[in-house]
Amino acid sequence: METVEGIVDKIRFRNSENGYTVLTLVCEEFDITCVGCFPFISEGDYLKITGDFTSHPVYGEQITMRSYETVEPTDAISMERYLASGAIKGIKEATAHKIVSMFKERTFDVIENHPEELANIKGISEKKARDIAAQFEEKKEMRSAIIFLQEYNISMTFAVKIYEFYGNSLYEKIRTNPYRLAYDISGIGFKLADEIAHKMGFSPDHEERIKAGILYVLSESTARGNIFYPKEHLIRESIELLGSDETITNAAIDNLFVERRVIIKELGDGLVVYPATMYYMELNCARMLKDLSISYRENFDIRRHINSISIKESIELDEAQIEAVVKAYSNGVSILTGGPGTGKTTTINTIIRLFDDLGYNVVLAAPTGRAAKRMSEATGWEAQTIHRLLEVNGNSTDDGGRVAFGRNEENPLEADVVIIDEMSMVDINIFHALLRAIPVGVRLVMVGDVNQLPSVGPGNVLKDVIESGEFSVVKLERIFRQASLSDIVVNAHKINKGEPIEMDNKSKDFFVLQRLDTNVIIAVILELLTKKFPKYVDCDINQIQVLTPMKKGELGVERLNNIIQATINPEGFGKFQKEAHGVIFRENDKVMQIKNNYQKTWEIRSGFGTIIDTGTGVFNGDCGIIKSINDFAGEVKVVFDDGREAIYEYSQLDELELAYAITIHKSQGSEYPAVIMPLLSGPKMLMNRNLLYTGVTRAKKCVAIVGSGNMVNLMIGNESESKRYSSLNIRIREVGEDI
Repeated sequence: METVEGIVDKIRFRNSENGYTVLTLVCEEFDITCVGCFPFISEGDYLKITGDFTSHPVYGEQITMRSYETVEPTDAISMERYLASGAIKGIKEATAHKIVSMFKERTFDVIENHPEELANIKGISEKKARDIAAQFEEKKEMRSAIIFLQEYNISMTFAVKIYEFYGNSLYEKIRTNPYRLAYDISGIGFKLADEIAHKMGFSPDHEERIKAGILYVLSESTARGNIFYPKEHLIRESIELLGSDETITNAAIDNLFVERRVIIKELGDGLVVYPATMYYMELNCARMLKDLSISYRENFDIRRHINSISIKESIELDEAQIEAVVKAYSNGVSILTGGPGTGKTTTINTIIRLFDDLGYNVVLAAPTGRAAKRMSEATGWEAQTIHRLLEVNGNSTDDGGRVAFGRNEENPLEADVVIIDEMSMVDINIFHALLRAIPVGVRLVMVGDVNQLPSVGPGNVLKDVIESGEFSVVKLERIFRQASLSDIVVNAHKINKGEPIEMDNKSKDFFVLQRLDTNVIIAVILELLTKKFPKYVDCDINQIQVLTPMKKGELGVERLNNIIQATINPEGFGKFQKEAHGVIFRENDKVMQIKNNYQKTWEIRSGFGTIIDTGTGVFNGDCGIIKSINDFAGEVKVVFDDGREAIYEYSQLDELELAYAITIHKSQGSEYPAVIMPLLSGPKMLMNRNLLYTGVTRAKKCVAIVGSGNMVNLMIGNESESKRYSSLNIRIREVGEDI
């Protein structure tokens, strides 16, 4: 590392969200480009920077900042340059020269401690003098806050967030209760807050620590998909985390209940604990569903009309499909479920056509961009993501701190019928937002495969709504003739029923290539990916998806991505790359967004480069290709599958992962021309029928399982699923009893 010091001559780029800055530093003997997080630095500041010198192939020599400090200029020339830089509003070059000419080396002392003296200069009033002093003091307070926070090893990015949230009250608030950082500041969890508290001398059994730890365990449970957690599990895991005893932990849970931050309910044989937001979200969903559940009379021969549609469209409908269309008309809330090849799409098309013929306004949506695109292609009607349907507003939040949507009870959807596909992917958060935007009198039709994996987010919405027994449900089970020609469809249904599948590889679209050595399995994957499948299914290599059960391990996502990347997108001259959180991102890489970012702006461009659409929001599971990496600006451009272009600052790359291989969980709602699944070993709770079924049903034209045939049979026979704690079905029945 090297240390340089000098005056900030020009700020060439700054990301206002995280402070990432590119600046030119004028030193005594040379000028140098510096890059790093400088959130409060202004042109004219005098900096002492420690960092690493690097030689950029395009932008030349630069220094990447590791740490820096702001040094107040002591000579008149540097003071004048600082004041003339625009750092203090209202002072330009001429005024700066007048001030320094009068006060010389006393300039900063006068501004800070004797601002009234500034009024002796022509053109500076007493009001302006006070304003100059106030701005000067504010800059010092910002810097002092950053220094204070960095004493506790808080990164610059988090320090910026903390200062912007608390302002000058941060000292009192953090010293009083550092654990509030875990609640108030996005990205600061319990463990970092606990480290800060420890350095401040908080005792291990401090009540705020115990409560924060309990809420952390609950939040981790929610991240695993749970709405509530058994109290005995919560106590045990909290004790393991905190080193506390049962009495103290129990008392803290009771205090959280008194504060209404958790809800405790009796369920089954014991007590369960909800984060308060999760409990009321389920309860509100139940109430809104029951409000929508209106029966509508058929004032015309609906079956005759359906028959007319089937004749005009040359489609065959069985009795279950006809029943589903009838129930979609006659019920405010209806559910259509079934596996692949059972005619869900044909049924949706008939429902759309019926309502369209009757003059109803129908809107279609799905949880992801891929699923919405598939829905549009299958129906010929415009479908959009649920987030876009609800007009996500990434720059604001509701009263509960959740992302706000433009559509809600005060500004409801303008529709008569709302049809949602891939409902198994919809979690309780997005379901709650959706129901808020659907006014009473609008029909809601939910479509999905209940046998797929549940949503990545908390809850088990589709399954719970069906199990409540309070709404119209039609399950399609007949496999239609055309679909029965596909072994993907036939085997998916066999897997779902727990029946064995053929592994003789006589199929044209379903293969089990039995290999027991991980290196051989990887070699086969690469052969299929690069040589066999692109020609066999007539698609681009990036459309073929490797799906694996796990992130870690010999056949996990992380290792497979590194190997596949090195094979199909190796390092090359002129191809820019950037390493972040242990991953090398390279131009032309296939990547996936791994968390919801409601603030992320995007645009869609025409073939001529003209912007034709803009919006905000990039969501967990969205996939795309890295089109460019700009090391000078610290930016990565990603073009997603649906044509949206988004820019990522280097500090935001923790939101992306390579996506040549992804987990089966992450593939929900997607469909690929070909799927390759390595299956060799894994924990019993993970390697189950549900997982295998979901992976197989992602393939449209061809699926290849590479690994152990015994493991395939074990998964087919393993009905056990990871327990997900949700209770929307119970809340729905409770609301029904109250009516």
